[in-house]
Amino acid sequence: MPNPILTPESVLCESACNSWTQPDPQGSRVTELEKGKVLYLPQLAFVLSPQELALLDVSRVDPKRKNISYNPESGRLTGIADEADRPAIEGLLARHYQSCKMLIAALLPEYQQHLHSPVNTLRLHPVTAWRKSSSWRKDDSRLHVDAFPSRPMHGERILRIFTNINPQGGSREWRIGEDFPQLARRFYPRLGGYSPLTSWLQHVVGITKRRRTRYDALMLQMHDKMKSDAQYQQQGLQLTFQFPPGSSWICFSDQTPHAAMAGQFMLEQTWQLPVLGMKHPEHSPLRVLESLAGRALL
Repeated sequence: MPNPILTPESVLCESACNSWTQPDPQGSRVTELEKGKVLYLPQLAFVLSPQELALLDVSRVDPKRKNISYNPESGRLTGIADEADRPAIEGLLARHYQSCKMLIAALLPEYQQHLHSPVNTLRLHPVTAWRKSSSWRKDDSRLHVDAFPSRPMHGERILRIFTNINPQGGSREWRIGEDFPQLARRFYPRLGGYSPLTSWLQHVVGITKRRRTRYDALMLQMHDKMKSDAQYQQQGLQLTFQFPPGSSWICFSDQTPHAAMAGQFMLEQTWQLPVLGMKHPEHSPLRVLESLAGRALL
């Protein structure tokens, strides 16, 4: 059984914020967020119109895709099954993106000038559906930190805002794991080496969008080691938490170990944040791993 020392207070910081445009009445939560806690906003709902509620149907997703994704800077929308749905779905995702931008300005203004590469995602499938169809590497019901095989991050952070929009009352159930320094100490001795030549070749042939650094190689290995370790999945430090409909939550998904266990219908906004845009860069996975490696990783 998971060690009971993980409590909601140790992995979450709760905010009374109930508006996408108003600051947190309790003040800045940047320090807690950068230490790996999940910023939980139980009163921050994203209200859908009747027309938008009608879009919450798995048939709207291309059968070859897991989700519907929208790039607000390019206007590119992918993953829809029927072109007739494009205007309505794009409108919904654009509206959620604008709300998230206002939330950052109000709640985390320190990041406003540094965030880039936004992607907005509409998740319509129940978690149980993609658990059955995914390989273990892609199975996000396994505790993990985010690292992307084709998209090296070069140390940049992955900031995500999640909103449960389930109209049927279902919660989004997560498992949340230990803090990143403890996680890194656990898995670092099991991580392998790095080949600059392999990194260059993978980029040249199009496997990766840019060259993997030592940091990217370590993060990808940690992601895989976590997911493939059955004992860790069952007995590692973790806490189960239910995010009800009408709630939102924010975390650095490259730092906070997490696993989606149940739920359906969610909006998700993702940004990248340079380490130098952080208030406490020493808490970043890059700096933590560099301290263990005893060398620069970029």
